[in-house]
Amino acid sequence: MRHVLGVLGVLAAGVLLAVSAAMNWRFGFSLGRTELDGQIYGAASAAADCLKALVPFFFFAAVRNKVWSQAAASALVWVVVTTYSMTSALGHAALNRFDSTGHRAQEAQAYKDLRVDLKRAEEQAAWIPQHRPYETVQSEIEGAKTQRAWSSTKGCTDATRKASREFCQHYFGLTAELAAASSAKEADARIASISAKIKAAEGTPALSEADPQAKVLTELAAAFFPNIKIENVQMALTLFVALLLEIGSGFGMYVAFSQWRLYDRQMPAAPELAPADGNTAAAAVAAPVLTPVTVQTSKPRSGANDNRSIEIPLETQVAKVPAIEAQPARQDVHQAEPKVAEARFAAPVRRLAPETNTERFYKENVEVRDGSSVTATELYEDYCSWCDAKNKEPAALPSFAREFAELGVKKEKVAGRVRYIGIALKSDMALEEATKPPTFGTVAA
Repeated sequence: MRHVLGVLGVLAAGVLLAVSAAMNWRFGFSLGRTELDGQIYGAASAAADCLKALVPFFFFAAVRNKVWSQAAASALVWVVVTTYSMTSALGHAALNRFDSTGHRAQEAQAYKDLRVDLKRAEEQAAWIPQHRPYETVQSEIEGAKTQRAWSSTKGCTDATRKASREFCQHYFGLTAELAAASSAKEADARIASISAKIKAAEGTPALSEADPQAKVLTELAAAFFPNIKIENVQMALTLFVALLLEIGSGFGMYVAFSQWRLYDRQMPAAPELAPADGNTAAAAVAAPVLTPVTVQTSKPRSGANDNRSIEIPLETQVAKVPAIEAQPARQDVHQAEPKVAEARFAAPVRRLAPETNTERFYKENVEVRDGSSVTATELYEDYCSWCDAKNKEPAALPSFAREFAELGVKKEKVAGRVRYIGIALKSDMALEEATKPPTFGTVAA
């Protein structure tokens, strides 16, 4: 489930990063004087936007490693590239919102104009006198022109008699009715055309507001801010879109990759002390001490140093572990004769990386002891001495402190000095044993 969430998070962050990079490319391309200059600026802008997503990894890694100069440089780079990307995102978001808003405003105004024209056409159609259909009136006029009175009056231009005047009066009435029918026909065609345009515009957001989202948010915000205007809400929405792209593309990858714990490392196992009381052989075998064993060679050697010691590697050394046989309950425990059993250590866990000098020093020169503590200065001096003995170059104090802290040793500040709690130096323990006065047993008379 964790991997599924991580993959989905990476995909979502990748989409935001791709969108932000495309916006930066367009913004950079617009800055070029020529097409080549535009391509150069666009590529630089897209690369800067991708770097914005990578810088959080570098910054937190530098903070974790306490490399403050790299952390400061990463922060500076992130601020610069994010500011540049923010300007391009704001410009792109504002351009698209204002263009779409202006287009919808034009559509809304055209719709209002259509409604006004429709109302005017309907009013004009209502003013037209009553009339018969245009075709009926036209046919009646054509029939009147075929009558004898039409020719005798020379087309109603010379009506001297009463019958001629009545005929012409009827003819002019038909002509007026035909004109009204023609006007009504034109008005009906205009009304039909306007109604079709209005019907085509129905269902679009241009019917009420050019920016419905900003309108609704303005009405909601007016309950808390009475003087707010729709222009303020539009500006806030533009800023919010830019922030969404920049924050999502800048930190989305870092947040998504947290599912895989990129900075986790396998810590070396801390050395364990053998049990103090050797009551059972199982306890001694279960928790062996993984420290180099120094043994004396039994074979005589030629030369001045015949009894020199050698170190057996941890992988092949054999630990001598006392094993006590179980005795009957009625016998004294001190009568049990210990036997020596040889137990070969299990092979160490395969490491992903070579063992560092700090880890080797921890295993060879540090002992876990409750109630003990070592100052940071004493620990570093003993580390330098160990490096000199091993012919190794000691690391700087900050690097050594950082690597030693990764071993899981508790660190506290006591009386103004940093101390590591729960450990002791083997060199100090050896010196303590050497300077301890001998104890003599008393023999009863």
